[in-house]
This record gives sequence, C-alpha cells and structure tokens, in this order.
Amino acid sequence: MPATKLDYYGLLEVSRDADGAAIKSSYRKLAMKFHPDRNPGDAESEARFKAISQAYDCLKDPQKKAAYDRYGHDAFEQGMSGGGGGAQQGGFSDLGDIFETIFGGGFGGGGGQRQPRRGADLRYDMEISLEEAFHGKDAQIEIEVSQSCGTCTGSGAEPGTGTRTCNLCNGHGKVRAQQGLFVVERACPTCHGRGEIIETPCSSCRGEGRIDQEQTLDVDIPPGVDTGTRIRLSGKGEAGPNGAAAGDLYIFIHIKQHQVFEREGTTLITRMPISFTTASLGGTVNIPDLDGETNSVDIPAGIQSGKQLRVRGGGMPVLQGRGRGDLVVEIAVETPTKLSKAQKEILQQFRDTETGEECPESRGFFDKLKDVFGG
Repeated sequence: MPATKLDYYGLLEVSRDADGAAIKSSYRKLAMKFHPDRNPGDAESEARFKAISQAYDCLKDPQKKAAYDRYGHDAFEQGMSGGGGGAQQGGFSDLGDIFETIFGGGFGGGGGQRQPRRGADLRYDMEISLEEAFHGKDAQIEIEVSQSCGTCTGSGAEPGTGTRTCNLCNGHGKVRAQQGLFVVERACPTCHGRGEIIETPCSSCRGEGRIDQEQTLDVDIPPGVDTGTRIRLSGKGEAGPNGAAAGDLYIFIHIKQHQVFEREGTTLITRMPISFTTASLGGTVNIPDLDGETNSVDIPAGIQSGKQLRVRGGGMPVLQGRGRGDLVVEIAVETPTKLSKAQKEILQQFRDTETGEECPESRGFFDKLKDVFGG
C-alpha cells in the first residue's frame, strides 16, 4: 500500500484522540529513528521518514487535522481517479473546498478567484513627554506608506484596459504539483498568486496598484497614555495590492524620562530630600504637579528616611476614565555636610543634652549589642 494511503495516526503510532503534545513527541522520536542521515542508503527508512513527516505536517495543524479526521485522505486529493476526465467520485477539486465545507471560509478559493489580500499593518513609535501624556495632545506624524495608485485607482491596470483570469490556475492563485509521494501547493508562477493577469500594467505603479507616498496624519493622544499604549488608525497602513483594503497603522507610545517624577501606572512618585531639622520638627512642603496645581505636603515631626506620604488625586489621569491616581512623596532625610561654627556649637550643645530617648531605634540597637556581646 502506498505510504500516502497509510493512516496518519498509525504512521505516528498515536491514538486518534492524542493531543498535540503527544503527536509532536511521537513524531520527534520516529523522525530521529528513520532519518536518512542515520540510515544511509536505506530506501525503506527514507520512505518511512517522508511518510511520517507528511503525517505530522497534517496532524500538527488543527484545521488540516479536522479535515483529515472527517474525510481522511480525500481531504487532500486533487480528485479521485474515476475514468479519465469524468465526474469526480467523492473527491474535492481543491484543498479550499474541503476547508470551506468544514469551516465555512475560503481557504484557497474553491471555484472562484482568490480575494485580494489586505494590506500590511504598520507600526510607528512616538516619544512624548510625561506632561504631554498627562494632558493629551493632538499630534501630526509624517510617514511614507504605500497608498492606492491614483492613476489606476488601485487596479494595477492601465486606464482603459482590464484583466483576465489566469489560465494556469483558473483564478485560484495557487497550483498543485505531485512530487514523489507528496502533493505540493504553491503560489501560481504566472499570476503570482493573484488569480488574474493584468494585460497592460499601469505605468505609474507598474501593476502593483499602489505606490509609496509621504503622508501626514493627525493623531489624537488621549490623557493618561503610558509607555506601551497602542493607538490604532484604521485603514492608514499599507494599501492592499490591486485595490485590496488597506491595513491599519498602530502608534506605540513611549514616555520620556522625567526629571522629577517616576511613574507606576497612574501613580506618580518623587523622592524628596528634607533637612534633618525639618525631619525632627516637622513642617510643610509645597510640590507642584503636572496640572500646574500646588500640592501641600505636611511632614510630621520625627519622620524617617524611606517614609512615603501620599497625596490623593495628585497623579496621572485614568486613561479613558475618570479621576486621577495619587502622588507618592518618598522622604529622604539629608544629613548636613557643611556647617558653620555657630551651627556646630548648637549641635554640640544638643548632643551634650541627649538622653537616648530622642532616637529610640538607635538606642535599641546598642542595647542589643550589650545583650549579645556584653559590656
């Protein structure tokens, strides 16, 4: 029996309810066993290797597997031989027919011309400041992109001329050829997958139906965007060939590093150094936010480095929502490095009056040292 007619599941030595992982694992084991490099000059091993590769190529693809499970090898036959050029007996004239039967969509254009493929989606990276992300902005970008040819209106044919169905593929855009044990499907070499032939190509676009042009686009950036936010401009991507629909343009946002604030979602964070006297006695510090407002931050007496103070509603706006995040102020107590003689005298007087109760954490540490090491 020819290898192409052997049951694919049997070839791969798996049950019909095997999952993708089991199929893959069995294929790898068998492929290694029958690989021609391991069996030089062994025609039987080479044929077996080709057969299990064909079986795996089918069963690893969910759509091909579904077609095979339902129709067997008929799903991939060009047509069953029933006596010359007579009617086909249970076969399918094109692989697309079987997929259209099962999934209701055009796989390869069974019976009609292929639909022209949609243009490619494009990406544009835009860098904006944190202030612009806070307020939002109306921006303009210039991008060179394939657009529908104005001369032929995207058809690819010189005005006044037309197209004809490709004789080689009959408008399918694909051709199939027998290569040993396998049937190979590829783009039609005559029409390059279009399914039709342009008699007289457009002089402006040379039959492509599109030309590269510089385009200026308006981009509405809403308040609250963050790095990684993606803005979609429908139909502003690359034009499809021969009048097909254009793809989309995706704007990816990148936020520049800010000198004062770091951002975590809608929360703004800033590290604020304060003097040790302010940390000791307490006080009030004013911090402007990105909205131009002033946030008054109350610093309690005795605050320590690392303590975070939260200002509700002082952060970034919620993207496409209401309200704002918070502003978090992280305290860093700064020890003075330059003191006048008078300041040193005042601090010396303060040290002379210390009892240890002023800094309980420091005192507790030294008490632990005495308990552990003595003295």
